[in-house]
Amino acid sequence: MDITTLIKQIPLFKMLSEDTITGLSASLRRLSLKQGQALFHKGDEGTALYIIKKGTIKIVLPSKIGDEIIVTIFSAGDFFGEMALLDGEPRSADAIAIEPSEVFILKRNDFLVFLQSNINAIESILSLLSKRLRSTDELLEDTCFLNISVRLAKKLAELASSHGQKEGDIVHINLSLTQKELGDMIGATRESINKELKILREKNIIKLNENKIQILDLDKLKHKYRQS
Repeated sequence: MDITTLIKQIPLFKMLSEDTITGLSASLRRLSLKQGQALFHKGDEGTALYIIKKGTIKIVLPSKIGDEIIVTIFSAGDFFGEMALLDGEPRSADAIAIEPSEVFILKRNDFLVFLQSNINAIESILSLLSKRLRSTDELLEDTCFLNISVRLAKKLAELASSHGQKEGDIVHINLSLTQKELGDMIGATRESINKELKILREKNIIKLNENKIQILDLDKLKHKYRQS
């Protein structure tokens, strides 16, 4: 997929004219990332917006003792990094490639020029920032008030919705996630995740294939957290 086609599929840019898309495409630079490579770290200067061409990027809140929380995962067609461009503050989290990935980079000056001439884009970004803030609030609330079993079921259902591919009654989550990464997404240890995944397997709710997860019964999975 070329960059022009990719831009047209992104909600932020889909209302642009052909000339604007062509001009925007010309200002983008492509960057390849290896699995585990950091795109930026918390505290870095925010100099660019990123658009994912392929692969997946996790946004991580690190701690000084080595623990981390995965705030969200972005995949092909998603964009991120706009907050630091808007407020001029340093990056608020790490961005790390979960798998080999390619991103397009839109420099801050080009991004601001784009916003000045596209009022609809400003509205779209404000709406997106609001949704991401609400998602972070929900993560905090879940961590405080829901047990690990419910948090994991809810997160797997969310991943099935955002990164799932349905094949009959089975949903394949198209992400390769370690048990530690799953734990980092819900504030739990790898050992706790291992235990909960075993329970879900025994109940024929999920199936594991290395680091890939198949949801065998999405209704049962959702029922686990709707009861809470």
